[in-house]
Amino acid sequence: MKWIWEEQNWPQFTFDATAFTHFEREFHRNAGLIIGSLKAVSSDEVDELRVTLLSNEAIDTSKIEGEVLDRDSVQSSIRKQLGLQTDGRKTGPKETGVSHMMVDLHRSYEEPLAEERLFSWHRMIMNGRIDLEVVGGYRTHTDPMQIVSGRLDMPKVFYEAPPSRRLPEEMKNYIHWFNQAAQEGMPTIVHAGVAHLYFELIHPFEDGNGRIGRIIAEKALAIGAKQSLITSLSSTIERDKKAYYQALERANISLEITNWLIYFSEKVLEAQIHVHKMIAFIVDKARYFEKFKDILNERQTKVALRLFKEGLDGFKGGLSAENYIRISKTSRATATRDLAEMVELRALKKVGKLRHTRYYLPIVENIE
Repeated sequence: MKWIWEEQNWPQFTFDATAFTHFEREFHRNAGLIIGSLKAVSSDEVDELRVTLLSNEAIDTSKIEGEVLDRDSVQSSIRKQLGLQTDGRKTGPKETGVSHMMVDLHRSYEEPLAEERLFSWHRMIMNGRIDLEVVGGYRTHTDPMQIVSGRLDMPKVFYEAPPSRRLPEEMKNYIHWFNQAAQEGMPTIVHAGVAHLYFELIHPFEDGNGRIGRIIAEKALAIGAKQSLITSLSSTIERDKKAYYQALERANISLEITNWLIYFSEKVLEAQIHVHKMIAFIVDKARYFEKFKDILNERQTKVALRLFKEGLDGFKGGLSAENYIRISKTSRATATRDLAEMVELRALKKVGKLRHTRYYLPIVENIE
């Protein structure tokens, strides 16, 4: 079988440019809305958005690869790096590493892509790994770099990357292409989509290629928008990662990549909408506590904070009386009284009856 990098015209990707005019226009319109929204919120609210977005991306880009991170540890690490107040908790090597990568992207997105930055990101996300031959450098092993799927006893090779000996030249060409495309004004959404796919096809590292490939795409989007907080790409991809892997698999057989770019563009626009909702959510959170700060008691405030901590998706299945008792560590009678009072104050909305009763924050309906 002939792999895509063995094609005579590699890596001259082709696509129908007219298919992306709408996507590009929507991307920049959404970016403008997000940037405008950021100007209307306080510095504390921007800090909260920054921590939330970077934390979610760190957690979800890892989750796509089957790696589960501790959310509180990731947030603590990111807050520390941003110079914000933390709870002082110790963070594990995985949480620390991917958090460093996300913050580094946030701070350096305008800089040209460079080999040393790729190596630095690899060292960050491989923090604590002792099972790899090379950390902070391209793979050097002579065995084929194969991407397999299926059962362990019947693996199917659906892609084989270029051999290690080709990587210095392949990556030199890749980095040059990335920076030149940014300088020459390639449409942002196309630049990001090609950058991600092109990197994944080279697959230059022993491990971590997916995480680094997605952060490169984020970098391209940030360069085009001139603002780093404009997408939530990994979080959006993670919600249907099967479709993501299928799109990548379909794209590894031909240099004609229109279908891949359409898939990618749709995900980017979806991610931008998610960010816009998050900004509204954070603003509504600030207004909520400004309204109720002198009205809710300590137990009610604790539960409200716990509900907001769940973010846009909210408390799974809604808040029950049992949840309230557990979070506030109070009696059933007190919980019943507290919940009834919050509903009367419109600090919570009540849905259902008897044992099916659930409670939700009143702001959720405004941001769906």
